[in-house]
Amino acid sequence: MPRDDDFSRGERNRRRMLGDAWVDRSLGGADAFNADFQSLVTRYAWHDIWGRPGLDANTRRLLVLGMTMAAARWEEFELHCRAAVRGGVPIEAIRETLMQGAIYCGVPAANTAMKLTREILRDEGVALAPRSLLGARRVQRHHTFSEPSLHVAIQGDEQGSGAGVPVVLSHALGVDLSMWDDLAAQLAARHPVLRYDHRGHGGSAVPEGPYAMADLVADAARIVREWGRGPVAFVGLSMGGMVAQGLAIRHPELVRGVVLANTTARQPPGAADIWAERIAAVRERGMAAVVEATLQRWFTPSFHETRPDVVELVRRTLLRCDVGGYAASCAAVAQVDWLDELHQVRCPALVLAGAHDVGTTPEMGRQIAERIAGARFVQIDGAAHLSVVERPQAFSDALGAWLAELA
Repeated sequence: MPRDDDFSRGERNRRRMLGDAWVDRSLGGADAFNADFQSLVTRYAWHDIWGRPGLDANTRRLLVLGMTMAAARWEEFELHCRAAVRGGVPIEAIRETLMQGAIYCGVPAANTAMKLTREILRDEGVALAPRSLLGARRVQRHHTFSEPSLHVAIQGDEQGSGAGVPVVLSHALGVDLSMWDDLAAQLAARHPVLRYDHRGHGGSAVPEGPYAMADLVADAARIVREWGRGPVAFVGLSMGGMVAQGLAIRHPELVRGVVLANTTARQPPGAADIWAERIAAVRERGMAAVVEATLQRWFTPSFHETRPDVVELVRRTLLRCDVGGYAASCAAVAQVDWLDELHQVRCPALVLAGAHDVGTTPEMGRQIAERIAGARFVQIDGAAHLSVVERPQAFSDALGAWLAELA
């Protein structure tokens, strides 16, 4: 019976990481001069090191990028970078490795690595969305003067000359303002746009909890006041949509219109126990205790299958969320109850719901729209909870048409 030796095991790892074409050239083209060297590399590097159980393959790939960048081994860097892209390593993870290298390897090394990586991405057909740093398209990052300090990002025409209605974007529980990256860049061509991290999230402060929904609404109100561009079109998704409802009810002078996406005005019976269990789970075991179940609710099975790269980015964001801030915010979401006050909302309202959202169902969205005079309800087909990520064009089309009427 044939048995694998160290060379065979190493060859398998080498092919898995670098691809058959490269390995066929390296091993098949060996000669009397370098055959022993190729054998050494295959056995010791690709079996003894790459075959060790202590690190996953993607972490090893990223370490190699960092180390070859530090040593200016650009041929090796390009080989491993191309293999990483082809192997499905998230582009965000590669970028962050190079950003880290800018500090520890030096800016010139990182500049070369960035240049080579962008060329590789173009060669591999990866489309990179424009992120101009000129003029109104540049994202300005600030923190509120008032406390608790909240991280805000502003882009678009801040001078107001010919600009559309100012827009504020409020994100879902557990993520941060990066949830809105693509939409904000699109809106910034015509609107001043402000995004912010809720307290306990992203770059904002993490005051001791639990938080109340009134706290999150007060945060939104002071952000609009400090920005000085109100009244605004306030767009909230999930927890952000709960905040948007409260803002329209408690601070009507600050809003020209509200978008309530994938949200609810009241938790269903029995939800308090579910939220208490979630809070206990994250306090005991961290964000990893809830991340997989969250992702299953947030995206449809087909999106998990076709866009694992996007799902992975959201997973990383959730895992970065501060446990205390998440648990404290869960307490606020658990006690949301605006339903009987929605008749007080007098501004235009757009209610968006994902057709496959099992957490904040289309029926919950319709219930909100029925309570607000003149509200428009739009169901986004093919979307679960994080509709702006899963069906960005449908979300943008519905929002754009509504904003055009609002102006």
